[in-house]
Amino acid sequence: MKKILLSVIAVAATLSSFGQAFFTQTSYRGAFAPSPTAMWSNGWTQWDPQNAVYPAPTASVSGTITANTTWSAGTTVLLQGPVYVSNNAILTIQPGVVVRGAKGVAGSALIVTKGAQLMAAGTSSAPIVFTSDQNANSRGVGDWGGVILLGKATINYTTGVNNIEGLPVSPESQYGGGGTPNDNDNSGTLSYVRIEWGGYVYGTNQEINGLTMGGVGRGTTLDHIQVSFTNDDGFEWFGGTVNAKYLISYRNLDDDFDTDNGYSGNVQFGLIVRDPNIADNPAVSTSEGFESDNDAGGTIASPLTSGIFSNVTLVGPYRGANTNTVAAGYRRSARLRRNTNLKIYNSIFMDTPRGIHIDGSAAENNATAGTPSGATAGIKFKNNTVAGTANGRTCETNTTVTAFTQSVITWFISNGNDSIPNSSPSFSTILIAPYSYTAGDYRPHASYTATPNFTDAPIAANTQTIGTSIKEVKKQIGYVLLFPNPSADQTSLYITTAQATAVNIHVFDVTGKIVSVVAKDLKLEEGTNEFNISTTELTSGVYFVSIESGAGREVVKLIINK
Repeated sequence: MKKILLSVIAVAATLSSFGQAFFTQTSYRGAFAPSPTAMWSNGWTQWDPQNAVYPAPTASVSGTITANTTWSAGTTVLLQGPVYVSNNAILTIQPGVVVRGAKGVAGSALIVTKGAQLMAAGTSSAPIVFTSDQNANSRGVGDWGGVILLGKATINYTTGVNNIEGLPVSPESQYGGGGTPNDNDNSGTLSYVRIEWGGYVYGTNQEINGLTMGGVGRGTTLDHIQVSFTNDDGFEWFGGTVNAKYLISYRNLDDDFDTDNGYSGNVQFGLIVRDPNIADNPAVSTSEGFESDNDAGGTIASPLTSGIFSNVTLVGPYRGANTNTVAAGYRRSARLRRNTNLKIYNSIFMDTPRGIHIDGSAAENNATAGTPSGATAGIKFKNNTVAGTANGRTCETNTTVTAFTQSVITWFISNGNDSIPNSSPSFSTILIAPYSYTAGDYRPHASYTATPNFTDAPIAANTQTIGTSIKEVKKQIGYVLLFPNPSADQTSLYITTAQATAVNIHVFDVTGKIVSVVAKDLKLEEGTNEFNISTTELTSGVYFVSIESGAGREVVKLIINK
């Protein structure tokens, strides 16, 4: 019998296997549930990376990794120049490892090429850290490069391949699957990872981002990732289909979430925090919370950029008053342009000089196409809150007068969005304490009650729910038993199956809401498998444990009695 100890609070994962829906239906807008639920950022984040003390390097790496390699716990690795993981090799980085990019060596970065994998699965108590090699209080944006993942998923270049910007043109900088893309491609796992002080300038206006993803497939796992003080974008997706949850973009220079070249994945739960003194040079680029293009030319190249984002909280550079001075390059909560079809739901955008900008005639047409209820095409900006912008700047429009610009406020309101002016008393009570960098509380204030909506067609098709009437389902996988049941702080899950398989295990409350992700892609052996599940964080009540594999789903009622 296979015996594993699991915890409903220790394992968190994206839901992508076996065709499962991705989004978790929430009762709140923004990234965090109301108090007393703890913020998912607790424990593994670093809000003062300038003064963080990291251990001295114990190993030095340069050149190309061509065979499976492990950087063991307790190691501090110094990257000296661009380090490529190539030849389908797997680089495993164990929890707690610190990777420091050498400032004195040109282009220090970690680049995972097509076919290779980075397995960087940290934990809440032992995150994996990529940071500068400089001492505390001496670090700066662009000290080193960043982390680049390159995959074989679809991008919208004519040939289906391209080279990531900034790196020398070679097979090792190429991404996209060409004529035979694999949208389920797996570039590995990044979980409980911090990336700090990246953005090395490889050439004029060619910095790389904190986390750059080129053609990354949905077989890749990305969750609990914080990018801080990067000399370009926090996260940028160049095409691909990868999904992600629990992303933090903290005090970066340019854009926070940048999507291009046909990106079509899903992202839920994101926090953006801006610094009033940090933005790009406006002569080169303006800085946005979201920036999205279909491609640089705004063409109709297929697939169109159509990623779906939900439950994002952005605290902009005004930080409480639109009379505050901010860096000249900072502009908007979201700039959707160049024929993008991006979709943003159930989010909070506050403290930015300008709110949402549907930029250009192609984007305006896409916004109009996405307005009808049930439409799956076009831009979606629905059930969001835009607060504290400069007066009259909730919706920015171009100077050319069009039917869309004349009716933009109607479009904004008709899509369930709210606008709260800076002078409104309710503006100061959207979040509990958003303006402390080191002790921010980004949960919604008790008086903020704006509701989300997951019924619009694109997000509804990807939302995880069993419905409001939960029923037990039997004998789809094998024999399943929970014992003891009722239980208090621990129960054992027994699964007997006729063949080895992989399962995902989730716990739902009686409304169909996921309250915990117990395991993803857990391997079952033929015969009986026993799993001890800690339920100490669940309150008394009725729950349902769902076990799903390619063969079907078992749903078993669990009663917690404390």
